[in-house]
Amino acid sequence: MSDARGDAPTGLRDRLTDGLYGLGWTVVKKLPEPAARGLFRTLADQVWKRRGKGVLRLEANLARVVPGASLARLAELSKAGMRSYMRYWMESFRLPTWSPARIKASIEVADAHRLTEGLDAGRGVVLALPHLANWDLAGAWVTTELKVPFTTVAERLKPETLYDRFVAYREGLGMEVLPHSGGAAFGTLARRLRAGGLVCLVADRDLSSSGVEVSFFGESARMPAGPALLAQQTGALLLPVTLGYDDTPVMKVRVHPPVPVPESGSRAEKTSSMTQALADAFAVGIADHPEDWHMLQRLWLADLGPRNGKKDRADAQDRENGEVRP
Repeated sequence: MSDARGDAPTGLRDRLTDGLYGLGWTVVKKLPEPAARGLFRTLADQVWKRRGKGVLRLEANLARVVPGASLARLAELSKAGMRSYMRYWMESFRLPTWSPARIKASIEVADAHRLTEGLDAGRGVVLALPHLANWDLAGAWVTTELKVPFTTVAERLKPETLYDRFVAYREGLGMEVLPHSGGAAFGTLARRLRAGGLVCLVADRDLSSSGVEVSFFGESARMPAGPALLAQQTGALLLPVTLGYDDTPVMKVRVHPPVPVPESGSRAEKTSSMTQALADAFAVGIADHPEDWHMLQRLWLADLGPRNGKKDRADAQDRENGEVRP
């Protein structure tokens, strides 16, 4: 969510950011739902009209997703995209108060049997998702409707208190949250999977600078190798999942066919093939719901520049622009 940065010193800005998110989780959930929806729709339109770096980056990304789109079409998509993005925040701030019945009524899952059959077989399941719609709501459906806890990871945010808020929020929804940094997350995820557990990972943007190069909407990008490596090392089922909104209050979710481990090739070759399969599944869902893809950061290699530190600076600049999606 965009913050109020101005020229404030870093410490003050961090405290302000943390306070704004804290206000969201304490106040927004108490508003009547029509008022909350109207407030966040208005906020989305105001942010869009400012034409800040996040909105411009979103339009540049959407230009790859919808090739040949006119400037007017891209502006229309980015406006709808900001409304979708703010819908995510409105729902997330209110989600801790939703009953299991309300969560069930707010989501429709196609081909959920692919997930449940994998869990019933006891082999462990990795769900890999892009930044589409509201994956927190999908996670809440898993923990309340299927009554299956799962493990995920989150990027460490600054200030630390903001990261702690997100961890507490997701743990309250029944998730186990591991920090993305530190190196221990992969081993913990592998142990959960070997025990027949469920792991959910948002996997359309590489945060490590060591991801797998894939073709994504006809251009080179990097995506994390973790989902493919976990499936290879643990024997877990790897399932791509995509999400999207329509004109109803119900979010639509699709569980795609499993990504198999290739029978031959080196580990690197298998990882490349499996990550490309994930990218292809993500592209299908994003093409179906481009306005629900909340990618307000650089993604394609052409935008990131050579791997000589420029990606790290680009990531830092994206965070400085105020977009928080752990």
